[in-house]
Amino acid sequence: MALREHIVPTPFANLSILESEGNGLPVLFIHGNSNDRHVFRHQMRSDLAERYRLIAVDLPGHGHSSDAFDPVRTYSMPGYAECLGALIDVLGLERTAAVGWSLGGHVALEMIPRTEALIGVMIVGAPPVGAQLEAIKEGFQETPALYLAGKEDFSEDDFKSFTALTLGPFADAESEKSMRRTHGLARRLSFEALLAGKAADERHIVQTSTTPVAVLNGEKDGIVNIDYLDSVKFRNLWSEHCYILRGIGHAPFLEAPKEFNRILGDFLAYLEGHGSAGSERIIARGAA
Repeated sequence: MALREHIVPTPFANLSILESEGNGLPVLFIHGNSNDRHVFRHQMRSDLAERYRLIAVDLPGHGHSSDAFDPVRTYSMPGYAECLGALIDVLGLERTAAVGWSLGGHVALEMIPRTEALIGVMIVGAPPVGAQLEAIKEGFQETPALYLAGKEDFSEDDFKSFTALTLGPFADAESEKSMRRTHGLARRLSFEALLAGKAADERHIVQTSTTPVAVLNGEKDGIVNIDYLDSVKFRNLWSEHCYILRGIGHAPFLEAPKEFNRILGDFLAYLEGHGSAGSERIIARGAA
């Protein structure tokens, strides 16, 4: 499967994207804080890439994309959401799904009320939280390393700690390169915007939106408070439950790509009108 890499100019940044040749529903993959599209390598080179038009994007200030032209405007959840909405417009996508991991999941939720073309969202490692600080904290575990998400300048220990927190043993040389490339302002300004209340009430979005939302997490995620998800009411939760992969951490698409791709494929088939509403609540690692 050949993949095409190219730069797409937007008013926010010049975005680097990697696309598959599939001619089915376009699917936008959105990575997490201080990572890049490389984390989705097991999806971009899977059977899904032959069936669907997979589009993995580097956010502004990350990967091969340029830094934001206006950092204050762009480096926030709403800023990223507007930027990706502009990307969808430039690409001429009339219907698209989004798969967002960690920061990318929160950005995908921000996109729901802003992006008419968005017909479904899968969030991974991104619990829908309220807009106030205390409400945000409810969705996450207490870990000192989590505060690195808002630190502009990383020390060598910070790089190691944040890589371990987000990718664990599944980091590679490319992951380390992307971590070091990240524009430090992207971390600091995004975190400051969050503390200032400049983010949507994600709980309200999923409670009121008719857009189908699929939720998938690892049982051993060291960042997300998995139990918190039981308190979130979804208006249109695909499969009527959240998927939890046993023994898996914060990056299920890296740790258990076979299981992840199967669930994602079922969700995309559902969005295209060819599949059901899903099945199991917990999938064991190594399941067929």
